[in-house]
Amino acid sequence: MRFISWNVNGLRAARTKGFDDIFLALSPDFFCLQETKIQPGQVELAFDGYESYWCYAEKKGYSGTAIFARHTPLSVSYNIGAEEHSHEGRAVTLEYEDFYLVCVYTPNAQDGLKRIDYRMDWEDAFRAYLLALDAKKPVVVCGDMNVAHEEIDLKNPKTNIGNPGFSYEERGKFTELLAAGFTDTFRYLYPEKRDAYSWWSYRAAARERNVGWRIDYFLVSDRLRDNIREAFILPEVMGSDHCPVGLDLQW
Repeated sequence: MRFISWNVNGLRAARTKGFDDIFLALSPDFFCLQETKIQPGQVELAFDGYESYWCYAEKKGYSGTAIFARHTPLSVSYNIGAEEHSHEGRAVTLEYEDFYLVCVYTPNAQDGLKRIDYRMDWEDAFRAYLLALDAKKPVVVCGDMNVAHEEIDLKNPKTNIGNPGFSYEERGKFTELLAAGFTDTFRYLYPEKRDAYSWWSYRAAARERNVGWRIDYFLVSDRLRDNIREAFILPEVMGSDHCPVGLDLQW
């Protein structure tokens, strides 16, 4: 079973850069999107064999998540069950017999960590949400989680300490999440792999020079570790400042 996750940085823009062909070429069981930046009715998009589930932000042109699935879920839910975190379209959850799939777009702490307090509240609420799901059945979590966890996860760690996405606060919350019973699938398989990134600034030819950050993840409940067959990053796929990341699980 193959899962793909991609922050498309605006679905309408991504479609002008080959999104539809990329989707069909990858053709996974599940294709999860973040930062769709659309409102209901703004995009007509369907692929044969897939059902789609959309979570929209109230603010136009902002945030938004979606999942395209080959398999009909038992249930679908949107956001994370907390009113204060239910306005930005940041999560879709599909329930299946053997697992939950959660697609998430974690809030950015913003320049100067202006939104760090909200980000910390989100982190605690999201961890509680995942643990409530995990108490029922294993969880697969994917998306742009807006944090490079360790120094190996970005090109220039020393000069980025304290910056949004690499602050001690954000990294600490990610550590808490893993300690609560979740596995970073890519690092589980490739603990020492360097220069493996999923996001690059548009500035200073960062992507061409591979000056990037790994901030897009697939996490699984620890008890799914033995089901992991591959975790991968697809930096050759263009169309966004992020590239797709993927996971293969065997049941």
